[in-house]
Amino acid sequence: MNDVHNLPGRVRFVGTGPGDPGLLTKRALDAIAVADLVVHDRNLPQQMLEAAQEHAGDNAVFTVADATSTELIKDLITAAREGRNVARLLTGDAYPNATAQDEIAAILDTEVAVEVIPGVSYASAVAGYAGMPPGGLRTLIDVDDVSQLDTTTLAAAIANGTLVLTSDVANLAVVRDNLRATGIDSATPVAVTGDVTGETQFTATSTVDTFVEAALGFAGRVVITIGKGVEDRNRLGWWENRPLYGWKVLIPRTKEQAGEMSDKLREYGAIPCEVPTIAVEPPRTPAQMERAIKGLVDGRYAWIVFTSANAVKAIWEKFAEHGLDARAFGGLKIACVGDATAAKVRSFGIEPELLPTGEQSGTGLLEVFPPHDTILDPVSRVLLPRADIATEALSAGLQERGWEVDDVTAYRTVRASPPPADIRDAIKSGGFDAVLFTSSSTVRNLVGIAGKPHARTVVSVIGPHTAETATEFGLRVDAQPQHANMPSLVEALAEYAVALKKRMAEAPVKQRRGAKAQGPTALRFRS
Repeated sequence: MNDVHNLPGRVRFVGTGPGDPGLLTKRALDAIAVADLVVHDRNLPQQMLEAAQEHAGDNAVFTVADATSTELIKDLITAAREGRNVARLLTGDAYPNATAQDEIAAILDTEVAVEVIPGVSYASAVAGYAGMPPGGLRTLIDVDDVSQLDTTTLAAAIANGTLVLTSDVANLAVVRDNLRATGIDSATPVAVTGDVTGETQFTATSTVDTFVEAALGFAGRVVITIGKGVEDRNRLGWWENRPLYGWKVLIPRTKEQAGEMSDKLREYGAIPCEVPTIAVEPPRTPAQMERAIKGLVDGRYAWIVFTSANAVKAIWEKFAEHGLDARAFGGLKIACVGDATAAKVRSFGIEPELLPTGEQSGTGLLEVFPPHDTILDPVSRVLLPRADIATEALSAGLQERGWEVDDVTAYRTVRASPPPADIRDAIKSGGFDAVLFTSSSTVRNLVGIAGKPHARTVVSVIGPHTAETATEFGLRVDAQPQHANMPSLVEALAEYAVALKKRMAEAPVKQRRGAKAQGPTALRFRS
């Protein structure tokens, strides 16, 4: 039997597209997943690199292609001969890249197996994301060596349809001069798109004479569109027209906790930044939780009431310690204060029996919680696992309804360490366009470890109690959803952004000197 590591590997050249990881094809993801070695250029967008690292195997090695072309080709061949699968990541599509073509040709001259996996080109991405379809007859030119631009070819392309050039931003002046040499009308519309499919993609529309100046602030590869497609941008563009496009949004939670919220923000075009303000630690003494788990197993409780996802996690971790699973909830009714907590319960394959129908809070849960019936409820006790800083209102309300309550500290919340200095400065100076508060403690702790958000920062809170705390700290509450859950919180911010944009368009307000307007910070330098 042959050792699998002695079998020959192969080199897969993977086009990754311009930058949005969502454009990676399934075949590209499969190539990354089976790769032992991932080789990428230094200019691969950070979000693309992170996506590749997420999909790669645990033992995959990532390295930057800093060697000379000859040395790199040798390294790729050697790795494949050693039985390693190699993923060579290329920005955009593979074949417009002259260097990649040389690498592919050199490896094909050996016995090493090669695959070339197409990626979305810059030109195709701009057509879709910026809303500039090139039409039936178009000329696409990838400019690696600007000295090879041919005036005759450019003139024919402009005369016959749409011309789309992909070039380094440093070459724009030379491209402009070549366009002028074709005799094109200097007032012909030109669109330049930078950071293609990225978080700050921006399309500047100008003319042949002015597009170089319009592209100031752009970096790296840009796409220049000349022709019919430019006229379509206003009616077909969508990527740059999303409600929160270019907004930097601060989320006072860990990346793990903010996952759903961050994904939703990205859908709306925002740039989320997670800053932990609370660290969750086990209770100082485990005795209470140990007795609670034993009581669950022994049938001591009629209900368990979860007030947070952290409480669900704490109970589940205790189950794991004792070799228990969801069956330990058999015969027990489960109540949750809101959708986010219920979602955490469902993630373990359990459906809660009771949630608030109105306000998603302890108060809302009490409105629908049944009173204890001595005949119908032979077990009269409720388990309430919570944080050490939780208020007594829910416990008191349950007792008023005739229930005996075991109010157990399931976890402790402690203030997290302060964020880096640049984050603290951005919070206090208006570097964030919005902040999303998901609880009163996130308000208190953010102000405690990083300072009070700037007055221009839009404040969106998840519910009335959080709003009260924000107001107590002198913050203006701009947005609050009707339903206290993460998706609704993000949607409330998006609705505020749409209304703000409409107000500014209808009645632009002249800012006093030194004042900072609300709006997308990430795009302000290009306005």
